[in-house]
Amino acid sequence: MNDSAIPFSEYQNLPDAACQTRILAAKASLGKRLVILGHHYQRSDVFQHADFTGDSLKLSRLAANSEADYIVFCGVHFMAEVADILSRPEQISILPDLAAGCSMADMATLARVERAWRELKTVLDPDATFTPVTYINSAADLKAFCGEHGGIVCTSSNATKILEWSFARREKVLFFPDQHLGRWSGHKMGIPLEDMVLWDWDQPLGGLTPEQVRKAKIILWKGLCSVHQMFTPANIQRFRQEHPDGQVISHPECSFEVCELSDYVGSTEYIIKTVAEAKSGTHWLVGTELNLVNRLAEQFKTEGKTVQFMASTVCMCSTMARIDPQHLAWCLENLVAGQVVNHIKVPPDEAVLARVALQRMLDAS
Repeated sequence: MNDSAIPFSEYQNLPDAACQTRILAAKASLGKRLVILGHHYQRSDVFQHADFTGDSLKLSRLAANSEADYIVFCGVHFMAEVADILSRPEQISILPDLAAGCSMADMATLARVERAWRELKTVLDPDATFTPVTYINSAADLKAFCGEHGGIVCTSSNATKILEWSFARREKVLFFPDQHLGRWSGHKMGIPLEDMVLWDWDQPLGGLTPEQVRKAKIILWKGLCSVHQMFTPANIQRFRQEHPDGQVISHPECSFEVCELSDYVGSTEYIIKTVAEAKSGTHWLVGTELNLVNRLAEQFKTEGKTVQFMASTVCMCSTMARIDPQHLAWCLENLVAGQVVNHIKVPPDEAVLARVALQRMLDAS
């Protein structure tokens, strides 16, 4: 933080109502110089201030095409990194709270992936055999790793198509950080489950034998989303007993067993579109983050649709929820005062390679 910036301590005890008033005033003052991005999982008291809403890639591309000097991303750290990578050089990407990270992204660090690559070399040449594929929910340095090693980025909506692109180039895929998205996407392509093995970064050679590495079509990283792992087959079975005509829709970050029992599986945008286009009177069980499900329930109840959260316990993206009205007011009023706080800047060399991997994805999609 700049020494001359307004300290956050002046905001941490500010009542929500006062924050909302000051956020609106700051937005009005900054005008077109500012764009606020709100991810679907963001809490409602922050989401309401977003100029654009959606998933992380869509939001970054919208921001890059805007007139804004400042991109304030109400999401998590890797999202603000993607915004910085894809935006124009003069645009500044900001994350209101640096503690807004992603536990899934943290499971695949550059050091761990580079070690896995070295260990794979004891069995075969990974640069000739494996296409590294990183889910967009990952740090910029892993996107750069993929850019350097002939790899690519995927999203939850295009993962199957990206796997097809990958297999057209090399015979195997190393997929990180989310095992569930990789497994479900491979399954949709007809790859047997036994040909998709799990790499445990805490074990030598990922806990695999050389023969397992040679036989595998996809090596899945032992990573997962802490929110989507909460959903279970029992949640779906209970719903089917209570609502035999109900529909189940899940995000592919859910376990294979949950996806297999669901009527529909897809990204957040797909979930929203499917529920929006459903007939009046339908009842939906939705396996994704709580803030989004609550928003859908409120939005579509006037159309006679019932939208129900899959889990019996509360599970929201707790790291994204760290961005509250106090942090948003703090970073906006600093901008009004001419100070930038929490600037997210990907190192130039890393950004170049990450952009290569992202562009491969955009071209392949």
